[in-house]
Amino acid sequence: MSLFRVLLSIIFPPLAVVDKGCGSVLIVLLLTIAGWIPGVIGALVILNKDTNVPRSSYPTYPTNNNRTRCQY
Repeated sequence: MSLFRVLLSIIFPPLAVVDKGCGSVLIVLLLTIAGWIPGVIGALVILNKDTNVPRSSYPTYPTNNNRTRCQY
């Protein structure tokens, strides 16, 4: 998150998250319409989200050994 993005999210929050996707822009736009401070907070949260986390770092859970709920 660069200083330019932080300043842009304070001045006009929807413009700061325009490269994060249409859903993020719509959420931040609605939050900004509801109030300027919720829009700024929403933009900063979306900008702070780390999307470069490798898929292998997510936790894995053991499988159910191909059993259904009633077969024990």
